[in-house]
Amino acid sequence: MAEPQITTTYAGEYAGKYISAALLSAPTIEGGGVTVLPNIKYKEVLQVVDTADLLSDATCDFTDTADIDLTEKVLEVEDFQVNSQICKSQFHNTWQSQEMGFSAFDDLPKSFSDYILGYYAAKVAAKVETNIWEGVNANPGEFDGLVTLALADATVVDVTGTAVDAANIIDEMGKIVDAIPTEVYGSDDLKLYVSSNMARAYIRALGGFAAAGLGANGTDNKGTQWYTNGQLSFDGLPIFVANGLDDNTAMAAQTSNLYFGCSLLSDTQEVRLIDMSPIDGSQNCRIIMRMSMGAQIGIGANVVLYHV
Repeated sequence: MAEPQITTTYAGEYAGKYISAALLSAPTIEGGGVTVLPNIKYKEVLQVVDTADLLSDATCDFTDTADIDLTEKVLEVEDFQVNSQICKSQFHNTWQSQEMGFSAFDDLPKSFSDYILGYYAAKVAAKVETNIWEGVNANPGEFDGLVTLALADATVVDVTGTAVDAANIIDEMGKIVDAIPTEVYGSDDLKLYVSSNMARAYIRALGGFAAAGLGANGTDNKGTQWYTNGQLSFDGLPIFVANGLDDNTAMAAQTSNLYFGCSLLSDTQEVRLIDMSPIDGSQNCRIIMRMSMGAQIGIGANVVLYHV
């Protein structure tokens, strides 16, 4: 069967389907772990308001007691791109076998171009997840992530971490909760963001067998079989497993205080899939994606960062 010829272009709003898949499919975004600010073409100014005590004794006169400190945080998005060339025959064989029913997947792309772009969108989403947390602007293809921003912010509450395991994870996570500012503790959207290795250690600790003082059989006396991918919590705080965090890294913060910005509907975004066979006779196709994104922390003093 002859290889299909494909030349597909999406630009501006019409690129939204694939750009949104690439940007917003990152687990932290998809799971509601950050506040998403779409449609930023260059930068977004975040107003940070701090006031002194507003309540005073009643008098007949007007006394200005509202000492308002208004500062700004700027979320500036950076332009990124994907420029890649692949041999389409490798992808065509897999896509064709799925279309013919030789696959366990039910939700299949309706066209060969959708299949390739979906594959690339998934790869970009994985990189975006890492960038959100551990990205460093100086590295190619990265913007400053939330951990990088927190390390550079002197107002963020730092907690010195260590290599965690099932024996010490309870104590280490307790250090994070103990460091949460009183003003933030109890907020509806306060979460404990943890790396995957910390989550695994916590799950194992809750399995018991005399570990971390939890007794022989752990949670509900089920041992290591207690956990079935449900919601985790610690001291009443929901745990958000952030796949993009490095090992032994965690953050306590409000979702409303962590921001991700992107150019989801901006006219600067673009997706192109160009078949090179009618141009140079090869079986290659070129994939081009252009997008903008960035991250920012609102109030650093309301964030606790646990790191080694």
